[in-house]
Amino acid sequence: MTITRAEIEAAHTRIAPHVRRTPVLHQNRAFGHDGPVSLKLEFLQHAGSFKTRGAFNAILSGAVPSAGVAAASGGNHGAAVAYAAKQVGVRARIFVPEISSPAKISVIRSHGAEVVIGGARYADAQDACDLYVAESGALRIHPFAAASTMAGQGTAALEWEQDGPGLDTVLVAVGGGGLISGVASWWAGRLKIVGVEPEGSRALHAALAAGGPVDVEIDSVAADSLGAKNTGDLVYGICRESVDHVALVTDEAIRDAQRLLWRDYRIASEPGGAAALAALVSGAYKPRSGERVGVLLCGANVELQKLAEITHP
Repeated sequence: MTITRAEIEAAHTRIAPHVRRTPVLHQNRAFGHDGPVSLKLEFLQHAGSFKTRGAFNAILSGAVPSAGVAAASGGNHGAAVAYAAKQVGVRARIFVPEISSPAKISVIRSHGAEVVIGGARYADAQDACDLYVAESGALRIHPFAAASTMAGQGTAALEWEQDGPGLDTVLVAVGGGGLISGVASWWAGRLKIVGVEPEGSRALHAALAAGGPVDVEIDSVAADSLGAKNTGDLVYGICRESVDHVALVTDEAIRDAQRLLWRDYRIASEPGGAAALAALVSGAYKPRSGERVGVLLCGANVELQKLAEITHP
């Protein structure tokens, strides 16, 4: 299965009245690179991350049952679904793992959704969500392995191409792979798409190496947003065809990128939101001289105390 540009264009028409068209920041000779760098500031999206796009597209693509919607999430997807459900006027129940940050759980609850702790890890929360959906008939909104979610996430690339054209390469953080699948579907064959994963959470890297989805162990500072243990077949199929490769970054490189974003731009980024930039800053991705590089900054739901500990040790 593929996601077409027409599907992403339709998703954009559908969700445009409900989402922010996030800005693009153009830099030159930044982050150790001698060429232009384009930052898509998707952390400014409603509910603090790109995931609001996919949530709205899933909810608005068909009828929602009386039981409402349900989702499993490390935090950002749950916040997005909760926000979209509140705006549309439907019930939402969000299943989160024990590792979810209090900041993200607080955001979910602030939008009126019911929060259920669904186990130690994300996979446990997904199992609890699936059981609830089977029993209640609620609409399950998967954070990555669903065409409607991917098409919604791909609208970020559509806007980016219009507002910051002429890129050669785009760096995209990968958790389950819904964002990079949408972005790669939009730009397939027209520029280089590079995934970025923490060394301790490499589901897409492992899938591409193995020739199919495989389970991985999760141990990363970014686990609450980039902590899926398996990409699933749909993500793998799209990324196998349209993603150039996956760069791996250390947790320390992610923290360094968070520090840089706060120090130089006063951007409060969560670890997952800074991962793509970490690849450029650390050299995990090394562009050629003059290469026009895009970096998607995807999430801002960070605990301020933890950010303070990183930026003012």
